[in-house]
Amino acid sequence: MSLDEHRYALTVRWTGNLGNGTASYRGYSRDHDVEIPGLPVLRGSADPTFHGDRNRYNPEQLLLAALSQCHMLSFLHVAVKHGVVVTAYEDRAEGLMRTNRDGSGQFESVTLKPRVTLAAPAAEELMDELHAGANRVCFIARSVNFPVLHEPSVEVGGQPG
Repeated sequence: MSLDEHRYALTVRWTGNLGNGTASYRGYSRDHDVEIPGLPVLRGSADPTFHGDRNRYNPEQLLLAALSQCHMLSFLHVAVKHGVVVTAYEDRAEGLMRTNRDGSGQFESVTLKPRVTLAAPAAEELMDELHAGANRVCFIARSVNFPVLHEPSVEVGGQPG
């Protein structure tokens, strides 16, 4: 049971009407703006495969980014609770999406590849538990209907600061 509700709001505004709206499939741009009060506008489009602008963010990239960000923030939280000092974190996340003959599609999996730097050595089992714990509390990972996999690595040598 949820103790608190957190609501989020934003505006997505299509900016791709090239004069004739959606009169033809190739006659409009997929460009749009994501507007969140108080933040810079996020310029979006479709993936270039789907006639989008490669110089703008696409929804598939943003879903992958949301999963990677959420895992990182959850991992840092879990690390603190276990007394593990993280000094650096980098993730090179990858997602696999498949399209169907009817034009639909879905993500089949996401693999997060976090490289974590610690101030002091930690047991591999503890690190595995921290990533599993982060996955259990990550709001975004808990909300998707495909597996979020992890291929973590650990380095030691960062100074807490």
